[in-house]
Amino acid sequence: MTTFLSRLETLREHAAAVVAEGVRDGELGSASHAEIAELLAAAGGIGRWVDAALIEIVGEAQARSEGPRDDRLTTHLGCHDVSELVQRAALVAPQTATRLRRAASAVRPRESLLTGETLDPLLPALRAAVVEGIVGLDGALAIAEPLQAMGSRVGREAVLTADAVLAAEARGEGPDGGPPACPDLLRVQAQVWSVALDQDGAEPRERATMHRRSLRLGSPTAFGVPVRGMLMPEVAAQLERIFDSLLSPRGRVAFDGHATASGDEGVWSDDSIPPLDERTRPQRQHDALATALTVAASSGALPTVGGAAPTLVVTVRAEDLAADRGYAHVDGCEEPVSPAVARHAGCSGVIQRVTLTRKGRVVAIGTEERVFNRHQRRALAARDGGCLIPGCGVPAAWCEIHHVEAHARGGRTHTDNGVLLCWFHHRFLDRHGWLIRMVDGVPQVRAPGWNDASGRWRRVTRSATRLKDAVLRR
Repeated sequence: MTTFLSRLETLREHAAAVVAEGVRDGELGSASHAEIAELLAAAGGIGRWVDAALIEIVGEAQARSEGPRDDRLTTHLGCHDVSELVQRAALVAPQTATRLRRAASAVRPRESLLTGETLDPLLPALRAAVVEGIVGLDGALAIAEPLQAMGSRVGREAVLTADAVLAAEARGEGPDGGPPACPDLLRVQAQVWSVALDQDGAEPRERATMHRRSLRLGSPTAFGVPVRGMLMPEVAAQLERIFDSLLSPRGRVAFDGHATASGDEGVWSDDSIPPLDERTRPQRQHDALATALTVAASSGALPTVGGAAPTLVVTVRAEDLAADRGYAHVDGCEEPVSPAVARHAGCSGVIQRVTLTRKGRVVAIGTEERVFNRHQRRALAARDGGCLIPGCGVPAAWCEIHHVEAHARGGRTHTDNGVLLCWFHHRFLDRHGWLIRMVDGVPQVRAPGWNDASGRWRRVTRSATRLKDAVLRR
């Protein structure tokens, strides 16, 4: 056993004992606020030392896995490549294995292909900061990736200058005298250096970006479908604009008219408690993307699939849909979904009923049109102005149309039975506690108890015309 391995084993045993004892004795619960911060700093420091060891070991494994396949370290250990070896031995995700390899290529000494002699690392100052536990894996990549992206377009001396300054920033010894920089700040500073030094401008970066652009849907899981990829900057910016347009605060709750004498109906006044949206930012961005995809699919501007617009096909047994139990299935996705997905898809789409025998023979095909047409949509946009749920703010053009009285229970596809709802509020309406009813063709909303304890039905709109009329009536 090498000395390095022996010391790491001793360190692991000591770390296991320290962590187990601290957790078992409940020391965290009695720690002060300042001690929690100090604990984070201490654990982070240990983590950076571990990163340094991993980067060095992965770099050595990478160096020994080059050349003829029979002579490679990975071949001797029965692994396809270094990534597989790192994943199995260190028990890390493939992404982490890849990041460790990228960091090692930047900070490990190199070997000359011509003479075989050992050369300095690409970024020697960064290597020193990594080996000394100043910079961890995140910080190393934050500095290395922008500088390496310049390739041979920038002279070696200029790269070494940037390397030295950025390593000093990581230590808190930079020209500005600031505290030790975190990885996000180091990335920004490295990108600034890259732009300043790269005299060829954005074109080489554009070519690299075009080559690396990607979007992949992973294998469905019980919790959803993972998404991975690399967006081009302008595509990401466009997506951010869509997020901003759908997620930005829309101001105060809109109201329409006055309370009736009976007292069972009221207005949504400025004094009402603002509706609470408990979604996280990533959850809200997911729902904004779902909205954008729905709008795009129904716009008529996309190419057809099988002679029709891109259509979400959801299959469910009639008895399961009626009983709200069991599963539904979405065409193109192996993971089953709830019958609520089928109700959501059917509320604003075409239902095609296919009757099968128990052996699977098709004995009847029927089509039931239940889609609000463009004239009805315009009318509803003029009446509701956007998503009907107070405070939501999603504009009319991005909304779906909800049958207040379900079509399956005889509800008509008529403006007197349709309201505008965003994708999120439409998809999860039955879980939020919001209730909607129609009175003389005008929608009324009753909020859940946490939002309006009075339990009153209230008229609500974002229509500028109706709001103006309400003001004039006052």
